[in-house]
Amino acid sequence: VMASDVFGEGGEERRPTVQVGDPFTEKLLLEACLEIFKTDYVVGIQDMGAAGLTSSSIEMASRAGLGIEMDLSRIPCREEGMTPYEMMLSESQERMLMVVNAGDEAKASEIFHKWDLEATVIGRVTEGEGVRLTWGDELIGDMPVAALTDAAPVYERPIERPAYQDDLQKLDLSEIPVPEDLNETLLTLMASANLASRRFVYRQYDHMVRTDSVVRPGSDAAVVRIKGSQRAMAITTDCNPRYCYLDPFEGARMAVAEAARNITASGGRPLAITDCLNFGSPEVPAVMWQFKEAVRGLASACIDLNTPVVSGNVSFYNQTGDIPVYPTPAVGMVGLIDDLALHTTQWFEDEGDIIVLIGETFEELGGSEYLSVIHGIERGVVPKLDIHKEKIANGTCLDGIKAGIIKSAHDLSDGGLAVAIAESCLNPKGLCGATVKLGGAIRADALLFGESQSRYIVTTAPADLESLKELAKANGAPLSVLGTVGQADGNLTIEGLIDISITDIHRRWDEALEELVS
Repeated sequence: VMASDVFGEGGEERRPTVQVGDPFTEKLLLEACLEIFKTDYVVGIQDMGAAGLTSSSIEMASRAGLGIEMDLSRIPCREEGMTPYEMMLSESQERMLMVVNAGDEAKASEIFHKWDLEATVIGRVTEGEGVRLTWGDELIGDMPVAALTDAAPVYERPIERPAYQDDLQKLDLSEIPVPEDLNETLLTLMASANLASRRFVYRQYDHMVRTDSVVRPGSDAAVVRIKGSQRAMAITTDCNPRYCYLDPFEGARMAVAEAARNITASGGRPLAITDCLNFGSPEVPAVMWQFKEAVRGLASACIDLNTPVVSGNVSFYNQTGDIPVYPTPAVGMVGLIDDLALHTTQWFEDEGDIIVLIGETFEELGGSEYLSVIHGIERGVVPKLDIHKEKIANGTCLDGIKAGIIKSAHDLSDGGLAVAIAESCLNPKGLCGATVKLGGAIRADALLFGESQSRYIVTTAPADLESLKELAKANGAPLSVLGTVGQADGNLTIEGLIDISITDIHRRWDEALEELVS
């Protein structure tokens, strides 16, 4: 059964068109699918993305180890004269392909008709492992399913680790001076393209998603309520291309890990990812090596964090002349918040709350935003990701949120500790200051701006501090009390290092992106 119908996309007499989604129809389709899931009619279901009906039908047949027959003359179309070729490849939106039990076709279709959607029987599952396409009684396609899936030809591109890779990872910190004005360093970082406010972008579209957005743009993850329940989804996207340029394997692993921290900091349990893999020309052996290592890194982290890859795409030839983009395996992750009342945001809440660091800070400046923006250097060994420590930090943060003793949570990534604290002061409901004291025997810029992994800045009420300490100790998580949340519109003070009005930080951060693109 195919729900909804298709548009033509090209052909000799039609100009190619980009299919634009209709949110209203999409919502109807999802509601109908949710209803049919509650029945026992459906055996399998898949949405239609790239390559349309070809991809969805062949993939379902391959996973089942069975064959399919489809009569393409039965497919409802919104344009006259569409060819079978166009029908099989059309990427029209708002469509689902499902397999229902024989005898339940009418009952399944009736559910979709109730939602004013087309639902049409277009074929059947068969014995064997072949795909057979007809137009009425005319055979127009017949081939093994495996030829398009597991037995498809594999193109083995030459792969070679680039000669410059070892040199990229060399970094002598003794040759890099610590800035004399750390206040201006922090302000410059807050206004950098990677860290500045995205308000200039998201204010230009409806980000409330039919009033279901619980957390608006700006925090670690979007939070969208699941109507009819106490649950919500946490959604985020992450990737640091600079890390992936210096070490594509570790960079890809850290993209998954950062996404998981963003979900966790919102009170969610990471569930699964989708990816968007962006690279230069695959005809260049060094680019293919980057691609191979990044995919290996994604797989490694997803296995370790139990977040399967459920979809994705690959984009090659992203380059100007012979200069490719940095390898960018972008990760989109979704997580589940069991109790919406316990979701958290990254912003400090109340004056006097205790600011706590979960995790450890090391002298790790390789590949950092600080080195790139302040010193113009993009090299060095990237921060080490220890999955065991990552799981401990994630578990401690999520346990504290669910116990109601963590009031705000923000993961540490680009810009390090000082940037994370500053971002936490920028609560949309009202700016607040913070007074912090950092310990550690490492150089000041690494302490403030180093990007060590597996860390969170969280706050707790003074009365709950001991409970949080006990939780961290039970989990084996390092925990340091850093300071307190300050007054509204106060200063961010990091003893002996930073002292800036939070309104000055907000102004530089909030206006930077619009100035950069204007």
